[in-house]
Amino acid sequence: MTLDQLVALDAIVAAGTFRGAADRLNKAQSAVSHQIKKLEDELGFNLFSRDAYRPRLSPEGEVFFREATRVLEQVHGLKAVAAGLRSEQEPMLSVAISATMSLDPVLEVFGEIGTAYPGTHLKLVTEMMGGPLARLMEGEADLIIAGLDGVPIDDVETLPVGSITIRPVASPDFPAANRPGVRSRREMQSYTQVIVSGTGGKEFDQSRDLLSGGQRWTVSDFQAKKSIIKAGLGWGGIPEHLMIEDLKASALVPLAIEGYPPRHTEIFAIRRRDRPMGTVMSSLWRSLASASM
Repeated sequence: MTLDQLVALDAIVAAGTFRGAADRLNKAQSAVSHQIKKLEDELGFNLFSRDAYRPRLSPEGEVFFREATRVLEQVHGLKAVAAGLRSEQEPMLSVAISATMSLDPVLEVFGEIGTAYPGTHLKLVTEMMGGPLARLMEGEADLIIAGLDGVPIDDVETLPVGSITIRPVASPDFPAANRPGVRSRREMQSYTQVIVSGTGGKEFDQSRDLLSGGQRWTVSDFQAKKSIIKAGLGWGGIPEHLMIEDLKASALVPLAIEGYPPRHTEIFAIRRRDRPMGTVMSSLWRSLASASM
């Protein structure tokens, strides 16, 4: 039994086909099939039932695969540890953070890392919608702090760091806010919705909570969005932490809209499994893990 055989098994289950696994591993399909056949011969049972068009784990295969994934997790961990031990302090660590979240939950951790590793340039950038995920998958960020929408879970490690609530609001003088009750979608289509454009491009577009059929204004950040809404020129969703004082002062008021309840999102620190962690990244990840306990 070899590590390559276990990797091939994991790739087949993840891709759903031998051909997909071969593409994923950048190998010939025959090579992947040969690895699995040798593993099955050694084990003495079939890992897959090949009666259907797509390979499906046999009952024995399901049990074996469950244990194999634990071994692969340990191997990934060992590789990360080894990479950290042999690496020097990284010259730069790039972190992309969702603009919808507050920095408060992670500032203390980043401050400690900055103090402990003064030779490393910490680059913190905020991104809209699918922007953090795009930066991670394109190799432009070592770590992102964002929600899990669209994230390829099998390819990443995650740590919980907090949550956000985005609530639809308007100026108290806005027509939809001047009486109690739930506003219908039809009514809201007659008003301007203010939205923030994403920075993830078409491949990582995460536009949400868009009311079809109505007029829209698109802005580049939440501060601009809030200013337009406070001026009474439209309505839209804003993260609660960005408008605490405005809500207290009634400069903004919540809206109850049909089909648009406040949206709660869990936020995670996310890193790619296939990128080994250096000294600073390893320390940062451990600190985030400790903070999330």
